[in-house]
Amino acid sequence: MIPRTAAEPPPRLALALEPARAAMTLAELARFRIAGLARGDGRPVLVSPGLCNTDRSNFMLRAMLSRLGYRPYPWRLGRNFGVRTVGPECEKLIARVEEIQRETGGKVTLIGVSLGGVMSRIVAHRRPDLVRAVLTISAPFAGAPSATNVWRPFQLLTGEKIADPAVVARLAEAARPLPMPSAAIWSRSDGFVNGLICREGSEAACRAVEVRSSHLLVQMKPQVLRAVAGILGGWT
Repeated sequence: MIPRTAAEPPPRLALALEPARAAMTLAELARFRIAGLARGDGRPVLVSPGLCNTDRSNFMLRAMLSRLGYRPYPWRLGRNFGVRTVGPECEKLIARVEEIQRETGGKVTLIGVSLGGVMSRIVAHRRPDLVRAVLTISAPFAGAPSATNVWRPFQLLTGEKIADPAVVARLAEAARPLPMPSAAIWSRSDGFVNGLICREGSEAACRAVEVRSSHLLVQMKPQVLRAVAGILGGWT
């Protein structure tokens, strides 16, 4: 169930197993505990959802961050329909980061799930003065949309074509190395997106943390939650 190269989408079997694997994640979540995880330092953290999702999809992640001592913020932009939601220049998401920065007086750490991660990297490139660090979760920022099983829903929901020059340019921007600490959590058994395009190369400054997870509910996977806590705890 693993793509042979970064240019192809996950196998159909991996896609078909996504709902069942997501159900297993929920079963694992019932046993998740935060005891022993690195504590936070009160820094603001903005969590952005994936395609077609809302802040509700990240409630468990934000709850964990709050209990660890961070100041997690929802994005409050509604359902993520790409540029229909954040604007063609990500201006609405940038405005949200600006709002949090003004409220807290400090740079904001961005966590983005899937498409939310791609957007987070774009925001960080455009406004490094606002962003402390970036952590993506199963975000396909480093390869072609055709290496996913969700490019057709992306086109339908966002109103954009993956070959549109604007889409190609934004993805190229997201793929560039960031000027601040960054990390990418990815899974090679992801059924929606090719995990190989969810992180930079092996020698890149962006830390890559591999997990074993479906794409659906990846942000609720206990292994992912522990990885998030460990990564944030290592960023001073």
